[in-house]
Amino acid sequence: MKTKVVILAAGKGRRMNSDIPKVLLLINERPLLSYLVSSVKESGVDLSPVIVVSPENREIIQSTLNYTGPVAVQLEQKGTGSAVLAAQDFLGCDNVIVLYGDHPFISANTIKSLLALHIKEGSLLTLLTILVDDFNEWRAPFSSFGKIVRSEDGRIERIIEVKDATAEQLLIKEVNPAIFCFNREWLIENLPKIKNENTQGEFYLTDLVGMAMKQGVKIASMTSNPMESIGINTKEHLEIARFLAK
Repeated sequence: MKTKVVILAAGKGRRMNSDIPKVLLLINERPLLSYLVSSVKESGVDLSPVIVVSPENREIIQSTLNYTGPVAVQLEQKGTGSAVLAAQDFLGCDNVIVLYGDHPFISANTIKSLLALHIKEGSLLTLLTILVDDFNEWRAPFSSFGKIVRSEDGRIERIIEVKDATAEQLLIKEVNPAIFCFNREWLIENLPKIKNENTQGEFYLTDLVGMAMKQGVKIASMTSNPMESIGINTKEHLEIARFLAK
């Protein structure tokens, strides 16, 4: 059973006010993206992950990382759903794990565990979640993560992006670090069905969770160490990550 890992790295990171792509900002003199690529390879799940880039940052990402693996180009920044769609020609596999290039601390063990659970449960969609007590101190970056909405019996119903959440939903402490494992056939069939009916006009990969629920698709989930899921969206987040990496 073959699995491909797709790393989303096309974002421009406008909030960082940097001339270089966000995924190439440094922690301990190493680019963010290099940490994740190393973890993927160390996991043994995929020794040559697909990196999704933009036309503008393709050359600098490949040269900085000296990356010779597959690279997919997202021509227009229309959201995470369209980013994964850009990589579909490289997905000759059974399962697809999607990761974000600005999450430098995800471990090889977490990647392996996610795939193992996905295969064990026979799921079409498996995701990680993290549960925190609050969004203070180093947990502040999680306040921007999508909220996990569960049914009364504990099943995941959908993920609400913060920009689209109600005041009540913003209080939810279980959040989505955007780490997914999909059955490849189901993913490719449903990616084109994502709609951009949200405040940002983007195609959210997370909308596949709601689709899966409506289809009655089995969804598996596991919690992970919150520190692994630190995402870098602002300069403050980068400073938090640098502090934790000391």
